[in-house]
Amino acid sequence: MNTRVLSEGALAHDHPLAVRLLLNIGHGLDHMFLLIFAAAVGVIAADFGFQNWEDLMPYGVGAFFLFGIGSLPAGRLGDLWGRRRMMLVFFFGMGVAAILASVTQNAWQLAGALALIGAFASIYHPVGIPMLVQRTEKPGITIGINGLAGNLGVALAALATGFLIKWMGWRAGFAVPGVLALVCGVWFASVCPAETEAPALRKGGAKVVLPRAALARVLVVMTAAAITGSLLFNFTTNGNMQLMVERFQGVVEDPAVLGALLATIYAVASLAQMVFGRLADRVSLKPLFLLVIVGQIPLLALAAQAQGWWLFGALLGAMVFIFGAIPFVDMIIVRYVDDRVRSRVAGIRLTVSFGISSLAVWLLGPVVKGAGFDTLLWLMVGLAVCTSLVVLMLPNEAAAESDAG
Repeated sequence: MNTRVLSEGALAHDHPLAVRLLLNIGHGLDHMFLLIFAAAVGVIAADFGFQNWEDLMPYGVGAFFLFGIGSLPAGRLGDLWGRRRMMLVFFFGMGVAAILASVTQNAWQLAGALALIGAFASIYHPVGIPMLVQRTEKPGITIGINGLAGNLGVALAALATGFLIKWMGWRAGFAVPGVLALVCGVWFASVCPAETEAPALRKGGAKVVLPRAALARVLVVMTAAAITGSLLFNFTTNGNMQLMVERFQGVVEDPAVLGALLATIYAVASLAQMVFGRLADRVSLKPLFLLVIVGQIPLLALAAQAQGWWLFGALLGAMVFIFGAIPFVDMIIVRYVDDRVRSRVAGIRLTVSFGISSLAVWLLGPVVKGAGFDTLLWLMVGLAVCTSLVVLMLPNEAAAESDAG
């Protein structure tokens, strides 16, 4: 196998600190906005006259479907039109869409507003992450920190929405973050320098350049792993709150306290991304990725049977490995894909993976209503097994570089 190793020092310096900060905040907002509905669905269902939260849950599928489908045009525009411009569309679009969601009066209006949130949310991953790593010399830790920021947004969705519902009602759960996104958009416009040329026109390079056949295999593995990983992420982050409500009955029943417990799980689990990101800069990607995926299997199996504080411990461990796996697909892109086309490659894989994984949001309510959370968790065990088999197909980097020498 012929493999060339290139340095990524074409750009001499990183983005300004304020720009990096806002790109990481944007990742947090991206995940937070997508999960406000899941955190508030029980209260919204009661307000809109639904007897069960499971019956309202399918109305959120449009957000996750457009979150996936929208990644393809967003990635193309990021490479060809400019990443700074697309990030401005992201911040302002998300803010306006969330405020619209806060004033909806029925389930179909809310479904439309959620779909709009999903469409603007689709911009971040194919645009914001390639923008963040295009100048860095340590992509692993950079992606790890960015992943931490994203999953702190997941934690914030559980925590902030729970308290906003308690103090001001579910509408504030959308309106307050919406205003925050608009403020971030104004700040980003003021601190991010204009791009002199679109990414597609720059000189670029990948850290490891593979022959076409090997690269094609990597992209297939990347997409398949992204699909199964996204399904796990959507099942857990959209279902964990209601799972804890069910399994903590008689132990803890205050929704704000349950939201705080779930936020604690997400906050601790998010730290794993920094650890794995730092390791990815130092060791081969394949065995590290495989370790993270295999770690999910016994903990999800334990969660399928656990109640109360045992469930808390099992979920904490499972989410450490589920969140820890998230940055690896972006690390694969950085390692093997030229920066000039990274947004487009990311957009293609996100369209496929997020488009398919949006089914998790649609299936969650009916599956839990018909078969229970234990069946859902065993289904997630099966997904983790499938992911581990897919990761085994990644090339061995050490052997590839040895062949090239």
